[in-house]
Amino acid sequence: MPGKVFLVGAGPGDPELLTLKAAKVLRSADVVLHDELVSAEILSLIPATAELVNVGKRCGKKSVPQEETNRLLLEYALMGRTVVRLKGGDPFIFGRGGEELEALRSVGIDVEVVPGITAALGAAAVNEIPLTHREVASSLVLLTGSSKRSSEAAAWPEPLPANATIVIYMPGHDFAVLQERLLHGGIAAQTPCAIISGATTESEQIHITTVRGLSTAPRLVPPRLVVVGEVVHFADQYKHQFSGFNFSTEREASVGENVE
Repeated sequence: MPGKVFLVGAGPGDPELLTLKAAKVLRSADVVLHDELVSAEILSLIPATAELVNVGKRCGKKSVPQEETNRLLLEYALMGRTVVRLKGGDPFIFGRGGEELEALRSVGIDVEVVPGITAALGAAAVNEIPLTHREVASSLVLLTGSSKRSSEAAAWPEPLPANATIVIYMPGHDFAVLQERLLHGGIAAQTPCAIISGATTESEQIHITTVRGLSTAPRLVPPRLVVVGEVVHFADQYKHQFSGFNFSTEREASVGENVE
């Protein structure tokens, strides 16, 4: 009899944000195929009897192709084992979970999805940024700066919606390009932005700027995302260090210290 595969979200980084169901599934695993960024604290929940396989993908480093990950999932499941595919954030938010689901369904493997807190929600919450707010943001748009083909930019809606909070996963290394794409999409230059690195972890950093200031913003270490919109005014770091600051001016603010 084939085994079962669980597509599990590990959340944004803080091990305490792992769901109870995810922790339960990990304890029952025979094999865990995990992302590079899944923390050691979360991996420590896995029984010593389980086999751990790192199938992570990191920009600029040697990584496991998606086709190989799919093959391994099928191989272990066909051996009758309980397999966990452990992904950072949520499996279905820029996590290639849909591709893995298709591959497993195509050969009749039983699959269960265990959702996780996606990075946008975790990063915003820990920095007290409400992604929606009745007065300034009536919608939320999740985008990615990378595409399946590294030579191409990911497709974005044009124009980008007004009165929305925009969160950009994997924004890339060239923030001048990101700035240009936002301006081309109709986002005003003075719109506030928060660049967040290592969301919800002890090494988290945040830099607050505007769309105009993205091109000269510091390159915080990956993983990182960018929150764009008036809701950034509510950010904890903005509130404490820049009380009364008006983002419509040419000035900018930066917070480069670790967030506790």
